[in-house]
This record gives sequence, C-alpha cells and structure tokens, in this order.
Amino acid sequence: MGVSYPASRAISVASAAYGVYALVKPSHLADAMQAGADEREGYDTLAKAYGVRDLSISLLAILGPARLVQFAMRSRIAGDLADCATLVTKADDGKVRGKAAAITVGWAVLNFAAYRWDRRRAA
Repeated sequence: MGVSYPASRAISVASAAYGVYALVKPSHLADAMQAGADEREGYDTLAKAYGVRDLSISLLAILGPARLVQFAMRSRIAGDLADCATLVTKADDGKVRGKAAAITVGWAVLNFAAYRWDRRRAA
C-alpha cells in the first residue's frame, strides 16, 4: 500500500518551502506588492505570519495521518483565498492586484486539485 494523499503531501512540500522563504526573506511580499516605505514593516509582519502558517500546516500534511492531511489541505485552500482577499484589497495598482489574485487563487486551485485527486484515488 502506498502513501495516503500523495499529491496533497507533495504540494505541501512546496508550501513548506514557501513558508521557509517567507520567514527568511519577508521583504519579498512588500516588494511584490510594490509597497511604499511606510507599508513595508506591515507587509514583512504579514509575510512572517504567512510563513509560520504555511510551514506549520504543511508539516501536518507531510507528516500527519490522513485526517490531518485533510484538515491541512482544507486550511491551506481557505488560507489562500483569505490571502487573496487581503492582498487584493491592499493593492493600489491594478497590475499588482491582478498578480496577487493570480498567485493566491492559483495556489488555492493547485491545492484543491491535489486534494480532490487524492480523495478520488482513495474512493
């Protein structure tokens, strides 16, 4: 018998890598959002929060039993969509808004696809 939820666990590795990146280089978010000097500290704090969240949820999905993988994937999808709402609302520029929406919704769709594939495979 193989690993349960292999696609969900695999995409969780990528999310964990982002979590580490966000913690090591939190300024990436302010750069991507083209934040002004007065907004950078807030974006750095947000990036660190994303890093902690993504790393912890990803570790649950990578190392945990099936029920924790399910919880982690649902949490990640909800988090990605919440990130979209947060970042799109904060962006002043249309291109930045579009990029933020594409990246966050793109990750939500990838996570949903992996989770759905795993669920169908298990049925």
